[in-house]
Amino acid sequence: MGKLEQKSRKRSKKKNLQRIILATVANAGILSIGLIAPNVISTMGKLGLIPNKRQREYIGSSASKMVKKGLLRYNGKFYELTSSGTEYLRRWEFANFKFNKPKKWDQKWRVIIFDIPDKKRKVRDHIRYLFKSAGLYLLQESVWAYPYDCEDIIALLKTDFGVGRNLLYLIVEELENDRHLREEFGLT
Repeated sequence: MGKLEQKSRKRSKKKNLQRIILATVANAGILSIGLIAPNVISTMGKLGLIPNKRQREYIGSSASKMVKKGLLRYNGKFYELTSSGTEYLRRWEFANFKFNKPKKWDQKWRVIIFDIPDKKRKVRDHIRYLFKSAGLYLLQESVWAYPYDCEDIIALLKTDFGVGRNLLYLIVEELENDRHLREEFGLT
């Protein structure tokens, strides 16, 4: 294994550890290193996210770094999730999101169109990445198609990213020249 690959793996483990800490705080409401130690820390060690010998140190260090980033707040006894931490966690969840595919297609296309201003370029790029990773098909620049219902997740994206007016969700009964789309999604 090369040095570059080792660095990439190390970064990935740190991200996973941060994600687990944020999710734990989100689910429990607060995080006390002493409270989670018996269960979460040993699980993290078994998953290979942190070395067994210095588990508490790694979690404490990672949580402290997230306080500096504004993702967590520490009141002297326990960690709490900030609004920035909630947003950050939500975006991580979106990044791994996959749409549910029903057994039978309803013969309707879902077309998502967005026109997000340049001042929100990071949001626009992030939404593009999410659409691509979730399996939507790019018809034209900022026009995406998907054969299954995804209205709920689009509504969440609109509110979480603050682009409600800039993103349009259409349910289309007929789409001209959709043969390539049917093939792309295995609907032929």
